[in-house]
Amino acid sequence: MSKILEPIDDLLEQHELTHGNLCPGTLLAVRMVVLGCALVGIEDPRGADQNRLIVWVEIDRWLADAVESVAGARLGKRTLKFLDYGKLAATFLNVDTGKAVRVVALESSRDLADQRHPEIADKYERQMRTYREAAEEELFEVTDVEVQVREKDLPGHPRSRVICARCGEGVSDGREIKLPDRITLCRPCVYGTYYQPPQRAFERVWNERTETVSVGIQ
Repeated sequence: MSKILEPIDDLLEQHELTHGNLCPGTLLAVRMVVLGCALVGIEDPRGADQNRLIVWVEIDRWLADAVESVAGARLGKRTLKFLDYGKLAATFLNVDTGKAVRVVALESSRDLADQRHPEIADKYERQMRTYREAAEEELFEVTDVEVQVREKDLPGHPRSRVICARCGEGVSDGREIKLPDRITLCRPCVYGTYYQPPQRAFERVWNERTETVSVGIQ
């Protein structure tokens, strides 16, 4: 039997074993992954088709977990791509055929449980039942899309590696920035980092306090 066509309860059980307790969002995400794989012709993503599927997720949390548990796509394999858009959406690409679809959860699906089963007092049970029985078109919007994947973004071994001229750290797969005079820097050295060394963090706080005092004096 094709892995993607396993009963939903089996997929949820596998997800719970690897990622913990289930919630209505998990069920919705699992159904999204099943739908996305089916629409691009991926029947056995954790087996025979494991190298044919790439998925872009547009939010973290349980959608990324569902893509990993159901479809077998992972960041470490470069078959899972993360885009921090904050949207409950994912794009599925069959790299062999080029077929790609973007699936997004409809905003109306949030209210569907209240409309369909007002007799169920518990919100969790209302949503779990609704997300099981609702038709796909009631939960998701599907759009055929085109996705161009650079060779350096494909699964497999790194295609290139360079050394940043400023920090000396290695940069793989074309993520470097090439400046004039043949200077190559990493992105953090060009755009700044999400982290700061202790001394730099101290300087930032000191400068902010100094500016505040200066404004107060004026």
